[in-house]
Amino acid sequence: MIYVGFLALVGLIMGFIAVASNPSPYYAALGLVLGAVCGCWILVDFGISFLSLVLLLIYLGGMLVVFAYSASLAAEPYPEAWGSWSVLVYVFVYTVGVIMCYMMVCNTYYFEGLFSGMGEEFGVMVYDFSGVGLMYTLGVVFLMISGWALLLTLFVVLEVTRGVSRGSLRAV
Repeated sequence: MIYVGFLALVGLIMGFIAVASNPSPYYAALGLVLGAVCGCWILVDFGISFLSLVLLLIYLGGMLVVFAYSASLAAEPYPEAWGSWSVLVYVFVYTVGVIMCYMMVCNTYYFEGLFSGMGEEFGVMVYDFSGVGLMYTLGVVFLMISGWALLLTLFVVLEVTRGVSRGSLRAV
């Protein structure tokens, strides 16, 4: 189980490096998806499965809207891909930075402690056992307001990125 958690942490760091090192929104969206999936995988490994599922669905939906918006604004004919030298230099610098940070922290803190001692004091317990029930009973007002805000955000993004004839940012 330690290896699975370590693989999720490595994937999360790789997703962060992919987002930070790539200037084109087309290829950085892959890093965002990798970071979101690995972050939710870490939450599932800690026993918070419902929150992980809700976070993944909401985050991927939000990223889809932001990706469509940024891709429509950054319509470049030849975006920089993973193989270009500037992107590889950024990947190398960020990877060296992550390794140096790990080397500084490694003396006092190991990753095995994150995943090996979990659940021993509580036994087998699901930490979010009443997530759905509480969301629909006590949080119904917040759920309705959040749904309305997301719908309004969708219409605003569609209006801003509409065709050449209308839309506020198409004159740029």
